[in-house]
Amino acid sequence: MAVLMAVAGCSDTGGGGADEVANVSGGKPSAKTTTEQVESELAEYIDGMRAWVGCMREAGVDLPDPDAKGNVKIDIPATEWKREPKYLRAQEKCVDKQPSLSDSLEKAQQPEPTEEEKAKRREYATCMQDNGAPDFPDVGEDGYFVEENWDSTSAGAKSASRTCDKSVYGVDHSTVAPKG
Repeated sequence: MAVLMAVAGCSDTGGGGADEVANVSGGKPSAKTTTEQVESELAEYIDGMRAWVGCMREAGVDLPDPDAKGNVKIDIPATEWKREPKYLRAQEKCVDKQPSLSDSLEKAQQPEPTEEEKAKRREYATCMQDNGAPDFPDVGEDGYFVEENWDSTSAGAKSASRTCDKSVYGVDHSTVAPKG
């Protein structure tokens, strides 16, 4: 079984699409500056991934070069990758070579949501806020949830999630069999 792994951190919290990011002084840089910054970060990240792949090869694990986004396709079954001594030794030896994917670069690599997706996300945010999760994040102009801390474990949030998942996305949690 082939496994495609982006060996950098992943996130499904949203992000992406925006041409601007806030700077430390509170203003926003131009799109050109941000694009140049992202391109520079991407080049640095890809170089880091090349160093990691080189280290893994030296440790006896043949991996392909990173793609244009720095992802490495690992055609090793996950069970082997996580358990086989050969792979574990190589990962341990090369852990300090593997770069982290910055939040800004991860955000820049995500596809821009469609207008329909943006509308669904706004509808979902409003539903959550109106049904027991008033601290649920709003949707920004870019169509992604504004990253804020909200209590997803509260009874209100859980209830709102069940309600909104069903009304906005058609997911009925009562028909999903519990794992056990």
